[in-house]
Amino acid sequence: MRNALALLFIVLISVSASGQTSSTDWAVHAANEYQIFPNLTYLTASNFEAKLDIYKRRDTTGPQPTVIYYHGGFWAAGTKEGSVMSLVPWLEMGWNVVNVEYRLARVAVAPAAVEDCLCALRYIAAQAKTYDIDTTRIVLTGESAGGHLALTSGIIPDTAGLDRECAGAALPKVAAIVNWFGITDVYDVIEGPHRANAAMQWFGSLPNREEIAHRVSPLTYVRSGLPPILTIHGDADTTVPYPQAVRLHEALTKAGVTNQLLTIPGGKHGNFTPDERTKIYATIRAFLAKNGLGK
Repeated sequence: MRNALALLFIVLISVSASGQTSSTDWAVHAANEYQIFPNLTYLTASNFEAKLDIYKRRDTTGPQPTVIYYHGGFWAAGTKEGSVMSLVPWLEMGWNVVNVEYRLARVAVAPAAVEDCLCALRYIAAQAKTYDIDTTRIVLTGESAGGHLALTSGIIPDTAGLDRECAGAALPKVAAIVNWFGITDVYDVIEGPHRANAAMQWFGSLPNREEIAHRVSPLTYVRSGLPPILTIHGDADTTVPYPQAVRLHEALTKAGVTNQLLTIPGGKHGNFTPDERTKIYATIRAFLAKNGLGK
């Protein structure tokens, strides 16, 4: 609990330091608006307790729109705690926020991370009344591998059989996905021309790497009826190549899925400038409002 509170304190100091009156007011009042439920175990697998944190509105009653965030790190690195700053804009927008960890490559190889994130979604739906979560207004988001996991969690059908680590009620249909430069073709980054060592760790020495890569690739599951998807990607990204975002955008459009590709000219793998981030979050707000998810 102390770790979560310390992280939030750092976040609030950072926001207050901006000198903007509205942000400062929000930072001062955030403790009145949010209660933190840290390190809730949503799954035990591979002798690993997968945990998540819930930031719940305390100044409202009834179900609230909720964003679920998955951290990046090519499925081999990263922590939920290291991603707290990415939660701040959602907290300021007044959303409930869920911050998820999952089994990394050193604990379990593919498709474990995908399975875990589906289990986190199922857990959140099962605990909706406890934490005032509106299951009709769940948005998934994440950066890089986290963007990939937001996509897979939101579009993989039950028939894929990737949610069997935590059998239970049917997975809720998410309301939207905000994909920050996520991997859409996994084979490309483990065996293709854009192979990355960290990504390869997720597959280890599995003999059926190509089959599993296809099974966990968002492009495999594009079809009509998917939730609205916003993709944010820099066109100079060499870690997760920009054409992956273009391919997803074109496939979704062809399938009749509401989607938008926000291209950051000259943008690389995240680390966007303040002006670019301002533009990105203005686009996110507009996208949510357009799809009936404005606050």
